[in-house]
Amino acid sequence: MCGIVGIVGQTPVNQEIYDSLLLLQHRGQDSAGIATAERGGVFHVSKVKGQVREAFRTRDMRALLGEIGLGHVRYATKGSASSEEEAQPFYVNAPYGIVLVHNGNLTNTRELTEELFRTDRRHLNTSSDTELLVNVLANELQQEISGLDLDPDQIFRAVSRVHERVEGSYATIALIAGYGLLAFRDPFGIRPLILGTRRAENGKYEWVAASESLVLENAGFEVVRDVEPGEAVFVDLDGNLHTRQCATDPRLVPCSFEYVYLARPDSVMNGISVYEARLRMGDRLADTIAKYTPKDAIDVVMPIPDSARPAAMQVARKLGIEYREGFYKNRYVGRTFIMPGQAVRKKSVRQKLNAMSSEFKGKNVLLIDDSIVRGTTSKEIIQMARDAGAASVTFASAAPPIRHPHVYGINMPSRQELVAHGRTIPEIADELGCDYLVYQEVADLKAAILDGSPGVEDLDMSCFDGRYITGTVTEEYLAWVEGSQES
Repeated sequence: MCGIVGIVGQTPVNQEIYDSLLLLQHRGQDSAGIATAERGGVFHVSKVKGQVREAFRTRDMRALLGEIGLGHVRYATKGSASSEEEAQPFYVNAPYGIVLVHNGNLTNTRELTEELFRTDRRHLNTSSDTELLVNVLANELQQEISGLDLDPDQIFRAVSRVHERVEGSYATIALIAGYGLLAFRDPFGIRPLILGTRRAENGKYEWVAASESLVLENAGFEVVRDVEPGEAVFVDLDGNLHTRQCATDPRLVPCSFEYVYLARPDSVMNGISVYEARLRMGDRLADTIAKYTPKDAIDVVMPIPDSARPAAMQVARKLGIEYREGFYKNRYVGRTFIMPGQAVRKKSVRQKLNAMSSEFKGKNVLLIDDSIVRGTTSKEIIQMARDAGAASVTFASAAPPIRHPHVYGINMPSRQELVAHGRTIPEIADELGCDYLVYQEVADLKAAILDGSPGVEDLDMSCFDGRYITGTVTEEYLAWVEGSQES
């Protein structure tokens, strides 16, 4: 999971890229990067560790010249989270010069690394799959060059061959020096990418591509549409838009976890409102809670802030139980899901949340969270509720049990880290320390999301059901990923 944005403007874009990354900060806090390009083709790049507001300085921004640019916030799923060398964007100087950002996770990195070294004669400096991707794109673009100029047809043919070589999930934005901005999405549309436009003061069109629609709305861009699965979009320096479907068998199967947890609620992805999807999750979860918990076991419903709040409100409304806010969130502590290491994650929970004893004392509380991944945070929160005086604690997840690794861009690589792997629901309840535990049903989650859009017919739910929609994820690959995480 990362956040990406690219803008083709008529005036300097450095400030708008920065502002966009602030809006996408929830998608990654390990590092951030901005690249801009002058019309003559000169790139300016700044990559920093940490969050956007603290990392970039005035001198960094002044050096980012140009009317075209892109940005990235990183949450590490490949390579080292602490290494600035792994931060995006990545750059290659031929052909023309390409700088690229990527949200997703490639699943054939071993094969691509060998191909790039043995066949393409290209050198890699990091273990980042983004560096792999920019080199594959550069190699395929190099094969297309037949004259002095680069045209959209050549670019689109190169992207077609990228789709043939690369497996996994990828939403990608690249700058090609002296030519323009290229954006494309994997043939399954697993990771989000949305396109917007506005008219500049000189009458020409400006364009933006970003991970979430809130970036477009905040900057005054009109939402055009989502970039289609397998589609490539190229905007030249004059603001002319060129598009082409570059995959042979595209199919829209977006990641369900975007709607459960990752995306901001005020975003719309693939035509589906994230906020409304979470409300529907709450409606369906309420039915399951009523089915599996005694009627007198719950006095009050409380969310784990913030992403579980819409679901919790709907659970309370549908069950006819009082809704209360029992946890106060410290806004200045990073999201524990993103923080590396169980020890760091556990330590940060009480820094991040404070339980108000007046809301818990003597009550049978129902806590609603968006999901339960490793269980470390949930266990600590349940204990906090007991320490605050709760008579009993029922815990409910708006998502089903996460029993399988997520290999398409979310940091769930090892089955042994997942609290639901190999355990029954009563066993998970014992591990977490709650009196009752309720999970959303898989079919209910799918229906809650898909009810929001007739244009989406399927979802990637691999971490819940073990069905990897690209069809290329094997047991051997999963074992290799787990082994590489341990080494």
